[in-house]
Amino acid sequence: MEKKWTTIIEPKRKLLDLRLDELWQYKDLIFLFVKRDFVTKYKQTVLGPIWFIVQPLLTTLMQTLVFGNIAGLPTDGLPQFLFYMAGNVPWLYFSTCLTTTSNTFVLNSSVFGKVYFPRLVSPIATVISSVLNFFVQFVMFLIFVVIFMIQGASIQITWVAALTPLLLVQMAMLGMGFGIIISSMTTKYRDLQVLVSFGVSLWMYATPVIYSASSLSDAVYGIIMLNPMSPIIELMRYGWLGSGTTPFMYWGISWIITIVVLFLGIIYFNKVERTFMDTV
Repeated sequence: MEKKWTTIIEPKRKLLDLRLDELWQYKDLIFLFVKRDFVTKYKQTVLGPIWFIVQPLLTTLMQTLVFGNIAGLPTDGLPQFLFYMAGNVPWLYFSTCLTTTSNTFVLNSSVFGKVYFPRLVSPIATVISSVLNFFVQFVMFLIFVVIFMIQGASIQITWVAALTPLLLVQMAMLGMGFGIIISSMTTKYRDLQVLVSFGVSLWMYATPVIYSASSLSDAVYGIIMLNPMSPIIELMRYGWLGSGTTPFMYWGISWIITIVVLFLGIIYFNKVERTFMDTV
């Protein structure tokens, strides 16, 4: 009797043989990976998921003390605490997506070597699980916005705030794009993992997280806005606090960079996954 197979696994022969349609077939596995990431990350911690709140709070307080009170950097007339938190919440999401997905092959090598599934399932699950962190931190940020508004702070929520879901999607795409490129490279060059956290820290200083973009000269402003994360931070801050700049032209450039990086990342990831077990 002839056997009818439901799934046939074949090697990818072409560089553009991405098979992205398989991801939908493995949506249940993505959900299980999301659950796994959440549980294992906070299973043996004292504070557990409360770290979602503690991390941005401590970071914001430190920046308020150092850059706001000691260095005296301008904050567009906004309360210093809100100014820094408006930059920290999106930046923490992006940096988490990038640093976590950059270890995809190394952290999952034992699983990848035993069973077949689309390898992009892992970084996609990481990006989705990080959304939970972002949601908790963003709600906390909104609570502080309301508190400061009640106290009479000059804060105005503008229509740009409605772009927040689109900005979140872009940060996920950008973080995953750069992350899977780095992950593909670290299968051969492990020392790149050491440079990732250092590089992300430097990237933050090239992004208007701790300083106001409107305080920069025109030449420096143009350079800073070519950083794809800079327009996102500025639009997030302007949308929910009503101060800063609205660099829509640079946001368009940021989208182009995001799509190109993600596309190239998927192609490179697809190429490396065919042979990574020989080098990882």
